Amino acid sequence: MPTPSYAVGILTRVDLNDEVVEYLRRIDETLAPFGGRFLVHGARAQEKEGAWPGALIVIEFPGAEGAAAWYASDAYQAIIPLRADNADGWIALFDGLVQPHRGVDVLQGAHA
Repeated sequence: MPTPSYAVGILTRVDLNDEVVEYLRRIDETLAPFGGRFLVHGARAQEKEGAWPGALIVIEFPGAEGAAAWYASDAYQAIIPLRADNADGWIALFDGLVQPHRGVDVLQGAHA
């Protein structure tokens, strides 16, 4: 089974204007060729420890190359300015984990 990958965003400010609405209308068609699907979209945190900085977006892709290929795609690059010019925050790509995974698995090689 392929290891999933994720596009993750934390947006601290969004001006919900016509450009952002256009971005939201078009993003799904950019995800489809790469098997991307929203897991979390604009959710506010139920803070338990510390102050969460903004709205969370998590998009899952089925394989390790999926998120990078989607982000670099012509279709997504064409709509980035619609979001980036009207929002502040961070966007990053992450590789998922091979399952099963346990907390101590991150220690592999840490004490080499």
